[in-house]
Amino acid sequence: MPNATRANWARLMALPLALGLSGCLSLSGDVPDSLLELTPQRAVQAGTARSGNLAQAIAVVDPETPAKLDVLRVPVQSNATEITYLKDAVWVEKPARQFSRLLAETIRAGGTRLVLDATEGRFQASTRLTGQLLDLGYDAASQSVIVRYDAVLTRSDGSISNRRFESRVPGISAEAGAVGPALNQAANDVAAQVADWVG
Repeated sequence: MPNATRANWARLMALPLALGLSGCLSLSGDVPDSLLELTPQRAVQAGTARSGNLAQAIAVVDPETPAKLDVLRVPVQSNATEITYLKDAVWVEKPARQFSRLLAETIRAGGTRLVLDATEGRFQASTRLTGQLLDLGYDAASQSVIVRYDAVLTRSDGSISNRRFESRVPGISAEAGAVGPALNQAANDVAAQVADWVG
């Protein structure tokens, strides 16, 4: 193959790779200084081991979310009908997945249950915790962060219970540096309430 043809062929082969990477990399320079993450206040100590069978296990399933939470931004309820997103507040991962892991770790730290999450055969556990994460954001009118979760617990005997959990942290300015820690506090409060309810 002539050198010129070989060079053109190499450029054509590199094009799909470059296009694929363009979806992962930002070349605009608009990279946030920091990313928000939910971290558990109750956590299992290193070296802790638990065992059991599927009849005793509880599976924590990622909650469903409205469209406003199915993004990496923090929603702001501006008024009764308008939602915007908080400047410079970007999640490291979508809220539903982070909240699910936080719930699982908080329940696991209670020490009474074998907890399976989304990566551990959750569909085989006899008891399942599912639900909807309705709010995990900022309310401009009350200057509060709000976390609201509708939990559904399906037990091994087929019985089903549901309950709404909510936590608010007031007096928070509409800045990423203040909203992030407040959301983590509220999410941990809700997770602790759910863990106590699940038992």
